[in-house]
Amino acid sequence: MTEENLREKLLKKTGAETGDSVRIKKDDGRVYEGILMPHHEFSNRDVIVLKLKNGYNIGVKVSEGTEMQVLAKREKTKQKAARTVPYDSKKPTVSVLGTGGTIACYVDYRTGAVYPATTAEDLAFSVPEVFDICNIKAKVVFQLLSEDITVENWQTLAKEIAEEFNKNKVNGVVVPHGTDTMGYTAAALSFMLKNLTGPVVLVGAQRSSDRPSSDAAQNLLDAATVAANSDIGEVVVVMHGEISDSFTTIHRGTKVRKMHTSRRDAFQTINSEPIGIVSDGNIKTTSSYRQKTTGKVKVETEMEKDVAMVYVYPGMQPKDIPSKKGIVLVGTGLGHVSKPLYSKIKKLIENGSTIVMASQCIYGRINMNVYATGRDLLKLGVVPGEDMLPETAYVKLMWVLAHAKNQEEIRRLMLTNIAGEISERTIYND
Repeated sequence: MTEENLREKLLKKTGAETGDSVRIKKDDGRVYEGILMPHHEFSNRDVIVLKLKNGYNIGVKVSEGTEMQVLAKREKTKQKAARTVPYDSKKPTVSVLGTGGTIACYVDYRTGAVYPATTAEDLAFSVPEVFDICNIKAKVVFQLLSEDITVENWQTLAKEIAEEFNKNKVNGVVVPHGTDTMGYTAAALSFMLKNLTGPVVLVGAQRSSDRPSSDAAQNLLDAATVAANSDIGEVVVVMHGEISDSFTTIHRGTKVRKMHTSRRDAFQTINSEPIGIVSDGNIKTTSSYRQKTTGKVKVETEMEKDVAMVYVYPGMQPKDIPSKKGIVLVGTGLGHVSKPLYSKIKKLIENGSTIVMASQCIYGRINMNVYATGRDLLKLGVVPGEDMLPETAYVKLMWVLAHAKNQEEIRRLMLTNIAGEISERTIYND
């Protein structure tokens, strides 16, 4: 009998179902009480998950001596009544395009479990207070963990956004997105979308809706405020500005980076200033930005996928640099790599590859004229990445390679500020 069968046998013996209130007694005498949570593919096969009274989940390992008692059966759920999305002609209209992630979830208060919003209705009503700000048109474009989002997803999303502006004439678009790769998507949309007639606001949540410290509701409400009421004509990210709930920050899509795994203020503008903040429903812009325009939003979604981003490290060998049409080398300091790599770099460039240099330092600017190493790399044809984030340089190179006609134009475009990715003057912000 497998350990998984022990768990299933215990549930079958007691008749316990997801949502029931249960008591589990271990063979060592420890007792746990809580709501029986769903078991999914990511759960350890020999563990029963309970939601405790304090709101947190705990895993209880099942053994031969484990006992379980059902304290109360779950209430049978009633069929949901159809919900009508409200509409007020006096309010601006915002399109919400769901892609997945923690923010695009809702809480089942029967079990305490968090489920993805798989329908437009779920998405619209996940934070119903948003209807006080604007009218909502909701659509789930795809439902993916952010690490699974691909170039094709960026392209699909860009086309959907353009359609919302051009066909449905919305004031702005909000894109709920997983936080781990939100910076990549924001950068990609920044290069793909031209002549924006309203804000495109990516928003996420660091902590899920079942946690008392969740940032989901405020982030979404403030994102809707920016989309509905600002004159921004760029792709931006709106996330908590500090660990408390005092304000959210409006970051430019090509300058934003997730700088912490779990803090609510994980997202920071790098080498520049944020566009502004949202506090108590009020937008305050603090630096220059591209204002929304009129006419038709243009979409340029072509991307060259044969591009790599390679982190340079001590002892790196030439074979560790792949043969690609485009490579972003994330070098040390001002933009350096070790001499044993020169021959591979030279060969790649002679064969038509474009190699762009970014820095591991994150803050600061590439300057390959200071030391001999940098000057040697410039002579080989390496393109300095200025003060671009490595991930922004990576996405930009994909876009440039798909739109430039020759090496001269590729270099020119990589050194041209297209979507706010290169600052005229690099600003250090702590």
